[in-house]
Amino acid sequence: MINEIKEKMILNSNNPKDVHHFLKVHSFASAIAFEEVTDLHLRHLIEIEALIHDISCPLCREKYGSSAGSYQEKESKPLVIDFLKEYNIVDDDLNHIIEVISHHHTYHLDLGLDYQILLEADFLVNSYEMQLSKEEIIQFRNHVFKTNTGIAFLNQLYNL
Repeated sequence: MINEIKEKMILNSNNPKDVHHFLKVHSFASAIAFEEVTDLHLRHLIEIEALIHDISCPLCREKYGSSAGSYQEKESKPLVIDFLKEYNIVDDDLNHIIEVISHHHTYHLDLGLDYQILLEADFLVNSYEMQLSKEEIIQFRNHVFKTNTGIAFLNQLYNL
């Protein structure tokens, strides 16, 4: 199912930047999950969430002229439901995926380890893509990062 979702996300996009972003987030999320998560079902959810976490970006850019996090969180739910309907994901998992995707720009919630890993993987990619300063990266790490693997990756990448 993961490869089908990945392929569907790629084929439904006409924006190379979006594709490169979610593929990188997926890669970091998978690597963090491999070290931090023993539950294979949770790893599966993490991969789905990482692949579709920015599913609402194209709509938000069209509707609001911006893909700001607040817009993404507002618009994600129906897009996630529609996108995942063919995969027969049980309701509890679907509702959890929606919750995580709909709040992945709200950094103070505790929605589970999958949510935490998505936040960290997304930041690992965003910090590079947005060319954040070392001070911004350290501040985010100190306030948001919790997994040993995510912290180690960030510290290594930015010589922290």
